[in-house]
Amino acid sequence: MSYESTTGTVRPARWAVFALLALAIVVDQLGKWWAWRHAPLAKINYGGNIFVGDTISRWYADPTTGALLDLMDFGVLSAAAFVLIRRRPPPVVLVPGGLMVGGWISNLFDRLGMHYVTAPGSVRGAVDFIPLGPIRYNVADLFIVCGTVLFLLAVVATTLSTSRTPAASPSPPTRHGRRRTWLSGVASATCLVVAVAFGAVNYGGVTTPNAPASQETTR
Repeated sequence: MSYESTTGTVRPARWAVFALLALAIVVDQLGKWWAWRHAPLAKINYGGNIFVGDTISRWYADPTTGALLDLMDFGVLSAAAFVLIRRRPPPVVLVPGGLMVGGWISNLFDRLGMHYVTAPGSVRGAVDFIPLGPIRYNVADLFIVCGTVLFLLAVVATTLSTSRTPAASPSPPTRHGRRRTWLSGVASATCLVVAVAFGAVNYGGVTTPNAPASQETTR
C-alpha cells in the first residue's frame, strides 16, 4: 500500500488524524464515566479479551507483565498513528483507521491512569458496559471492531482502484527539527514510563461500581 506524501499535505492530514483520535477518546471516556456511575452492568476489564486468549489475558491482569505489555502497546499505537499522518491515505481509509487507533488508545489510557477519573476506586482497566451476548464491551471496542473492518475494506478497495505512483521525496529534516523530535521523544518516553510504573505500583481496587465493603480488592 503506497500513498503520496508531500510537505504541503502532511499538515492537514496530521490535524485530521489528531481530530479523529480525540473524537474516539473523548466519546469513549465520557461513556465510561457515565457507565461507572449509572449503568447496572458496568464492570472493569483488567485483563485482555477473547481475541488474545486466557494466557495473555492473565499477563495483562498482572501488575508487572501488564505494565510491560502497556509499554509495548504504546509503541505499536504510536507507530500506527505516525503511519496515518505520514502516508496521507485518502479519507475513506483515514477515517476508519483514525477511529480504530483512537479506540485502542482510549482503552490503553484506562490502564495508564485514566481509570482514576472515569472509575474512581477501581482496579486498573477499562469499563465495559455494553452487553453483546455473554460479553460486555465499551464504546472504544465498537470503534476498534467497526473501524478495523471498514479500514481493511477501504484499503483493499483503494488498492484495487488506484495505480501506484512514485512518492515525492520529502525534504531532509533540519538539525533543529531533529533535535526537537529527539527531545520530544525522550520527554514522552519518560512520562510514559512514570505513568506505567505508577499504575503497576498502585494496582488494586474494585471491579464493579458500588461494590459492598466486604468485597476483596483485586491485587
